[in-house]
Amino acid sequence: MNSITALVLATMVLVIIPGPNVALIVANSLRYGLRKGVLTVLGTTAGVAAQLALIVIGLTALVEIAADALSWVRWAGVVYLIWLGIRTWRQPAADLERVAAAPAMFWRGYMLAVLNPKTLLFNAAFVPQFVGDGSTTQIALVATIFLSVLFVGDVLWAVFANSMRRLLGHHTRWRNRVTSVFLTAAGDGLALSRR
Repeated sequence: MNSITALVLATMVLVIIPGPNVALIVANSLRYGLRKGVLTVLGTTAGVAAQLALIVIGLTALVEIAADALSWVRWAGVVYLIWLGIRTWRQPAADLERVAAAPAMFWRGYMLAVLNPKTLLFNAAFVPQFVGDGSTTQIALVATIFLSVLFVGDVLWAVFANSMRRLLGHHTRWRNRVTSVFLTAAGDGLALSRR
């Protein structure tokens, strides 16, 4: 099996296992619909791309320093996501239909992805395994393939959550509860991510 096929298959397995990014994507898709879910995916993908850029340009030492620096910043993200979860749980069902600003969906996703030190260190260890000669061009190609598979998989999570949103359409209080659980799970996942 060539390394590109192995990379695609390994990345697909990673996408199937939900983490904080997927929890936020699902929460936003359940609450606001597919469009806002995809905007969240764009944000998380941009955050992972920022992390991959460090890996591609070969700043391994900077990756270590960034992971240390992000460790304390992620706690602000943890508090924010759990606060969103609690607020969503308490909101009356009618508030679910209020549309959130599109930039907020993107930036929530971006900040969650970029501030996760575990993801940064994991990507720094995962991506180079699929690079043959170690050239910057090959690392960039592997990073691009990884990011593309991640994006498609996360969009599929958004589509799945949107279908669940329609299923819960007349049960908006339950949709609040499910959304709250996913927001809190994203915060918990970020809190549990250690180096």
